[in-house]
Amino acid sequence: MRLRKKPWAKEYMGKFPELVTDQPYEKRGKWRTLFPGTDPDAPLHVEIGTGKGRFITEMAMAYPDRCFIGVEKHSSVLVTGVQRVEENPPPNLKLIEADVKHIEELFDEGEIDRLYINFTDPWPKKRHAKRRLTHPDFLNKYRTVLKSDGEIHFKTDNQGLFEYSLASMSQTGMAFQNVSLDLHNSGMEENIMTEYEEKFASLGMRIYRLESWYSEGEF
Repeated sequence: MRLRKKPWAKEYMGKFPELVTDQPYEKRGKWRTLFPGTDPDAPLHVEIGTGKGRFITEMAMAYPDRCFIGVEKHSSVLVTGVQRVEENPPPNLKLIEADVKHIEELFDEGEIDRLYINFTDPWPKKRHAKRRLTHPDFLNKYRTVLKSDGEIHFKTDNQGLFEYSLASMSQTGMAFQNVSLDLHNSGMEENIMTEYEEKFASLGMRIYRLESWYSEGEF
């Protein structure tokens, strides 16, 4: 689907500096200082490809004792997330316009407690495999910015991508828990949905989910 351009998006988001962080690459290693009134040791949770921001916004509202950052490279998409909460933005939420391929420039080593990857583009063609956000090249970047016990929480409606991700994560030394092949019939409580998740679930499609972390030792 072609992305609809919104030329006014950047200027609009600039009106909300308390929500949209300007010059995010300058905040590397200092992200927790941007959440006034929050414990300086509070967990830092980051969603990459945050889209229109429903998931990360509702997470921030549900867990006020944690810090949340949504990373999205398209301003025309991210601006919807800003509009969602512009009247009363959660103090523990920041949105940034950036590309995940630069994640090591955005966050310091071991700065993140948890990464969320939700309904990313599956890039089904084999020649596009390196664009998948669970490709080993990306997973190795995540390992750098995650704490030693940091986690990746992954959700998708695409069975092929889920199977690929399981294999890719295994190959890069990751362990798993709470793996679900049908999330909405798994009995899991407190599942916060994304826009895509709600749409796919309403069509009766399965939602696949896992939690993973880097096990001890080199790979």
